[in-house]
Amino acid sequence: MQELAAYIQNFFAVAPNELDTIASKFIPVEIAKNDFFLKQGRYCDRLAFITSGLMRIYREVEGKEVTQWISSPGYFVTDLASFVFQLPGRWNIQALTDCTVYSIDRNTYLNLGKEIPKWQELDKLFVAKCFVMLEERMFSHLHMTAEERFHRLLAESPELFNQVPLQYLASMIGMTPETLSRMRNKQLKG
Repeated sequence: MQELAAYIQNFFAVAPNELDTIASKFIPVEIAKNDFFLKQGRYCDRLAFITSGLMRIYREVEGKEVTQWISSPGYFVTDLASFVFQLPGRWNIQALTDCTVYSIDRNTYLNLGKEIPKWQELDKLFVAKCFVMLEERMFSHLHMTAEERFHRLLAESPELFNQVPLQYLASMIGMTPETLSRMRNKQLKG
């Protein structure tokens, strides 16, 4: 729970009593390797903060799996459009390893406004932060070469290369597994 509280405090600067109230609404949940947090087409009524393990967010398109993101400890995971607008989920969210998360259901999340006066402001900041992260990822796909995206991922999250199948990483950074394998081998030799 300390990781979640530290994250909230770091990004949203809430009073200690408000922090305790928010954190108390999240419950610990264990998700076994290969189990799903969400399946595409179902409604996502939970938001989770990962404290251990890795989760893959992906979508099946024309019989092919496209990885949108690999979430690791210290990150939230949900299908934001489904969670906020109650639309069918667009993503599969699956545990790549055994995971421990702190989860909050949608109704509890929405009702925090009754207990925390500035909850609406915090909620807007959270969604804005998610949007900024997506903008940065989209921009990197538009202006960076595949090799630059590889080096960026390697610099930011080197542990993923030992824990995640290469085909998932390749999909996430927009290249074929063969290209990623060549780049990784070149990096190891260089």
